[in-house]
Amino acid sequence: MEIIILKIIVLALSIYLVGKITRLFQVEDFLTAIITAILLALVNAFLKPLLILLTLPLTLITLGLFLFIINGLCLQIVSAIFPKFRISGCLTAALAALLISLINLLLESIII
Repeated sequence: MEIIILKIIVLALSIYLVGKITRLFQVEDFLTAIITAILLALVNAFLKPLLILLTLPLTLITLGLFLFIINGLCLQIVSAIFPKFRISGCLTAALAALLISLINLLLESIII
């Protein structure tokens, strides 16, 4: 249980850092980043497998690069659910998802 909480905090830190360093999306404060991380974890757990299954032929044709678009779509879903987290455009969301993933990977390798 502690690992899950720590991973959500690291994801929230990644979201907060990308939101403050770049202008890809708006996140007001760290509490907003924590709520966004929880919602993103839920979307990734329940909707992302369905999206991957539905777009499997396109993902195979693009050799997996379409997964960046799916990650961006998951961020846009969170943005639609939670109004304090604002992101515009699918390509912007895909780029933000890529940066969040990279920073999250770096922080998890250091912390966990």
